[in-house]
Amino acid sequence: MFKKLRNRFLLMNMAIITFIMLVAFTAIYMITYQNVRRDIGMELQRVSEFYHKGGGPGKKDPAKASALPPGQEGSLEAEAKGDGSPDPSSPPQGSGAAVAGPSAEGSSRPMEKGQVPPPELSVSFELETDREWNLVKTNSRFEMSQDFYDAAKNQAVQNPVRSGRFNLDGTRWAYSVQPTPSGYSVVYLDVTAQLKITTNLIYTFLAVALVMLAVIYLTSRYFANRSIEPVRKAFEKQRQFIADASHELKTPLAVINTNAEVLLANSEDSIQSQSKWLHHIKSETERMKALANDLLYLARMDDARGQLIFVPFDLSEAVESVILTMEAVIYEKELAFTYEIEPRLSMTGSSEQVKQVVMILLDNAVKYANPRGAIHLELKKQHHRPLLKVTNTGEGIAPEHINHIFDRFYRADASRSRKHGGYGLGLAIAKSIVEGHKGKIFVKSVPNGQTSFYVQLG
Repeated sequence: MFKKLRNRFLLMNMAIITFIMLVAFTAIYMITYQNVRRDIGMELQRVSEFYHKGGGPGKKDPAKASALPPGQEGSLEAEAKGDGSPDPSSPPQGSGAAVAGPSAEGSSRPMEKGQVPPPELSVSFELETDREWNLVKTNSRFEMSQDFYDAAKNQAVQNPVRSGRFNLDGTRWAYSVQPTPSGYSVVYLDVTAQLKITTNLIYTFLAVALVMLAVIYLTSRYFANRSIEPVRKAFEKQRQFIADASHELKTPLAVINTNAEVLLANSEDSIQSQSKWLHHIKSETERMKALANDLLYLARMDDARGQLIFVPFDLSEAVESVILTMEAVIYEKELAFTYEIEPRLSMTGSSEQVKQVVMILLDNAVKYANPRGAIHLELKKQHHRPLLKVTNTGEGIAPEHINHIFDRFYRADASRSRKHGGYGLGLAIAKSIVEGHKGKIFVKSVPNGQTSFYVQLG
């Protein structure tokens, strides 16, 4: 059951976190994508203005470019030099585009006033066509093959817009189509690097998401186990409580039933002759009544912890009143009893409940003290808080029982507890009352020595 509960908690947690991550990553991606699109649009506009204002390289007749043998399209700088050697400053052949810059065909005219400077790092070129989209001129620093220009032109013919994109030979291009008096001018800009940013962002998001989900799963599993552990322990205690209560009720019920059957079997006898069986029934009924009262008291304490009305009272007088009640019982057991009570100690709480705690601890000390043993009670102020200590000599409590001594129905020596008429609820009631007063109760014991119960009250 708890494993299913943990798995449901993990599933819900992972679903919520995955949804939040998806929304966050989508928002980041959309913002980045819009910024990249805006940058591409601005760059394409600058390149278009550069070419349309005459700042681009010299215009070339496409027939001249197509007349060159394949692989021999050299840079215009080399043609201008006339020696056929490539300019070391020019980009490699076959790149599919040229860096927009000053014309290499001997064009060294100065920039006109108001002319937009060329984008230094952009890879771009311009194609001019007539009204029927026949290629008339190219404006590029590097002469590419006619097939390349035709393919780029056809992309613009299929979608003649002011801002479009296409993929050609593994390179992403943005283009802008603008009408001219004689036809159309199409400016192309290599945007592979810009668009690669968004692609890398997706891969980064996927990697980060996988790592984060793995870490979150392990972390959530750890904390889910820790969160469910108190619930599991409480459930186990509740189940044990029901089992113990059923066991404690079963014994007196069995005694009552047996004695009743004896009475019925001797129905002709007088009540006086059957008084023994009646006394047994009455005794077990009283035990059941005490058990039921204790269980009801614990239930009320659990429900009313936040509803208790606390008032200031004299703690020293409350403890002394309990001592006066218990002195006769203690001396009847032939136990030595001493006490030290610091006068005029006060606290805020329920005086009747605090008296019950003192009564439980003294009764527990009387039950488990060795014959002709000693009991000592001490009440004093320690660190500005009242401290009650009840000590008795006796067999003591084994170390393995110390952590369970305040559990309901728990008895370190079940046979001896039954002999004294205990159910293992007294210390549980005392702990519930002390915790209701924001205090602490604990025990220290030395086997075959002394056992001391400490109560720190607020």
